[in-house]
This record gives sequence, C-alpha cells and structure tokens, in this order.
Amino acid sequence: MQCDASETTDDGDTGALRGTLMVQGTTSDAGKSTIVAGLCRVLARAGTRVVPFKPQNMALNSAVTADGGEIGRAQALQALAAGLAPHTDMNPVLLKPSSDTGAQIIIHGQARLDLDARAYHAYKPEAMKAVLASHARLTQAYDVVVVEGAGSPAEINLRDRDIANMGFAERVDCPVVLVADIDRGGVFAHLVGTLDCLSDSERARVTGFIINRFRGDIGLLEPGLDWLEARTGKSVFGVLPYLHGLHLDAEDAIICTQSAKQGAPDTLLRVIVPVLPRISNHTDFDALRAHPQVDLRFIGPGMPVPPADLVILPGSKSVRADLDFLRANGWEPALRRHLRYGGKVIGICGGMQMLGRQIHDPAGHEGLAGSSAGFGWLDYETTLAPHKQLRHVSGRLSGAQAAVSGYEIHMGVSRGAGLDRPALWLDEGDGKARPDGACSEDGQVLATYVHGLFDEPAACQALLRWAGLDGAQGIDLAALREASIERLADSVASHLDLHAMFAPLRR
Repeated sequence: MQCDASETTDDGDTGALRGTLMVQGTTSDAGKSTIVAGLCRVLARAGTRVVPFKPQNMALNSAVTADGGEIGRAQALQALAAGLAPHTDMNPVLLKPSSDTGAQIIIHGQARLDLDARAYHAYKPEAMKAVLASHARLTQAYDVVVVEGAGSPAEINLRDRDIANMGFAERVDCPVVLVADIDRGGVFAHLVGTLDCLSDSERARVTGFIINRFRGDIGLLEPGLDWLEARTGKSVFGVLPYLHGLHLDAEDAIICTQSAKQGAPDTLLRVIVPVLPRISNHTDFDALRAHPQVDLRFIGPGMPVPPADLVILPGSKSVRADLDFLRANGWEPALRRHLRYGGKVIGICGGMQMLGRQIHDPAGHEGLAGSSAGFGWLDYETTLAPHKQLRHVSGRLSGAQAAVSGYEIHMGVSRGAGLDRPALWLDEGDGKARPDGACSEDGQVLATYVHGLFDEPAACQALLRWAGLDGAQGIDLAALREASIERLADSVASHLDLHAMFAPLRR
C-alpha cells in the first residue's frame, strides 16, 4: 500500500494528474484536514500545481487571505502545505456560529448575512453558486484540486441541497476517498455504515478508504482490512499511523488538558485561557502550548479557575454573550483576585473588548441589540459596527523592539483615553505607524486586536518576560508548523498507495 510520490506525477510513466479528488470522513475530526494538507505537500513536492478546497466550512478559527477575505484556518494551513498564499476561493462558504442555531454566513471571504439553520438550508442553492464558481476558477488555474468534505456524508437529513459532501461531488463528478479514525473505535462499522447511507451513485464514486490514527501491530489489523475490501469491493489505500506532537492549526477542537511539561512547576509560567462558548481563533495560543517553559491550560465550563501567572481572554464571535458566560462562571471575582496578587491579563480581540468599560451593539450584529458593562480595567468603550476589519498586520510591541505580525478580524471599533497607552505600534507604510490596543497604568493588563500575538519568537519572548518568566525563550511557531507538515507528508507518502488513489485523475 505504498507508492513514491513521484509516481503520481511522472508524465512518462503514469501520465500527468488533472482534476479533482475529494476527501470525506465518516465523522467530524476523522482527519480530513490533515490528510488534505499532507496530500497537498506530497503533490507540491513532486511539482504538481495543487490547490486545497473546502466548499463549506463551519468554524470559528479563521484566517485572513491575500485578497482581503476570511476563510477557515484549516484551508490556510493547506494552502501553506501547497506552497500557496491563502485565497477566498479555497473556502468560498464559511459559517461562523453565533449561537446553537444561527451563524454568520461568509461568502467569498465577506460576511453577507446572519441566518438560523433553517434559513441557511433554504439559502444553500445560492451558496452552491459561489462554491461552483470558486471551483471552476481553481480548476482553470491548477492541475489538481484536493477537496475536503465537512462532517460526514452519512448525515442523510442534510442530503437535500447538500453543498459540503456528496452534493458537491455529484455536481462536479469527482472521485471520493473516505477517511475513518480508528482511534475512536468502530472503524469498520463507520466505513460500512457510511457507505450504506449513501445513494447508489454516491456509493459508486467512493474509490476507497484511508484508515487514520492507527497505533499497534498492523498485522492484527490486516484480517479486518481484507474483510473490508471483500465486503465493500473498495480498496483500502492505506493505514496512517497516529502522529504525536504535530503542530498544525486546528479548526475548532480544544483540549482542556495539557500534557505535563518537563521541569519543576515553579520554573514554568502558568497560563490559563477560558473556553468561551463562542471562542474564536484559539490558534492564538499554539505557540504557548508548544513552548517548553509554559504550562498552558484551557479552562472549560464548570472547571475551577486555578492560580496562574497570566490569564488570556481570547477572541469571541459573540462578545457580550461570552462576557455574560464569564460572569456566570465566576471569572470576574477570580480575575480581580488574580490582579490583586500581581498576576497579568491579556485580552485579544473580543477579549480586548471585554476589558474596557462598555460594549455596545446597537444594531444587534452579534445577538440582541443593547449594551453590556465590560470589566472596566481599561478606559475605552467598543461599538460593534456592520463592516468587519480584515487585514494582515506587522509592527512591534510598545516599549520594546520585539517584532509582531498577525492579523485582525473584528467588527468592533474601540474609543477612549485608555487607547493613549497602546500595546502595539503597527506599520502603516512610509515609516508611519498606528497604535493598537492598550496597556493599564500599573502594567498588569494588556489588550490588542491582533491575532497571532505570540507567533513571532521575539514577541513571544518579550511577553513571557512581562508575564514574569525569568529567562524566557522565544519559540519559532512557523518552523514547528513547517516541520509538522513535512512529517505529515512523509507519513502520507510512506503509508498510502498514492498511485492507486490518484488513478482516476491520471491523464
């Protein structure tokens, strides 16, 4: 079940690749995103012009694109794997949940409207037009489009007007590879059951399977693989091992535990982040999770708030509602106690807005119209506006020469005297800079609209020193991410029969 990546693109031997291949999963988090990233890197290594694509994504982790739009974070990672700058055509429909039943609908990178689930189902034919237009442009510009599905094609209640899985595959007539996560258990039932839920035409376009996250003796699995191929008439393209320690951007999943770090507890900086109901862009903390001197913990609902050196309030899709959540879960007195004992607090984007005096949403952009009192540790007020700020930024930390780079995704405009003590200075070109965020007079509270605050090694080092870590080191998250993509691609090339998988695309 192995194949040298070069075999998939050797014009003289197997023919060039051209077309679309779709990767669907038996469940959410089966590994579709990472497998697409691995395939993109393998093909890019071999000189194939490859591009990732996800017709519809539902995620609160997003990225700013080269063309000034917003797409799912996973597609930005896949673009990196393909050697490309992220573009809105890679994820033409992005849904950002604002409640259990409603979401902001982003089409071609721009927020268009807010709809509940039933209204969005009626809107799907319009969304499909955007999907097909983006796919058509990508197929004109690239040799191979590797598509990631969403959730599972076995969700038969969503088959009508489906644009994310088989509905898309049927419209563009592309082959489908089905992925299942063996670490969850029940892998054979997942695969056979998913096939059984498909229509005849959908089942026919499934060319084979990938079994993901295997750990153990492959010899004990092989009888099951033989049974699966005999039972379904489909090929098993390979079994991917469980890869520990990958540093790849996640779409939404948060693990509310942290692996023990080496070193005594008093040598590590203790950092906690509340898991808000509508937390967004928690990839802001990837560098801290990977940092050997930091013990970062996500604190979920109902969990006690432990002692910490640094508390970070993250981004939020529904700031006022998430602020209510923090108060209902005892975070306000916990934060006051934390500051009283000398702890530090950072607010990022929505977290920044919470640290001010008031948050106003007069038009109801994120829920019911109205205003909410913020925590009041910084002197400014925020008003939510209809137009979202989407831009890449770079600059430096105030009071330091540490470089910062990241991106802004927010609808709020903050004003007040507290902003006269900015946290960052962002480059505007021509030697000019604009202030961003705020710092408290006592130096304990810092706020910014910039996501990716810790991604630059120098900024990470400076902020950890400010938070109280003696001998703080920087960490190169970009290098960790690149090494993880390479490791993932090596595993894909070694364990999958890419020659067979890409056979339908060989010309």
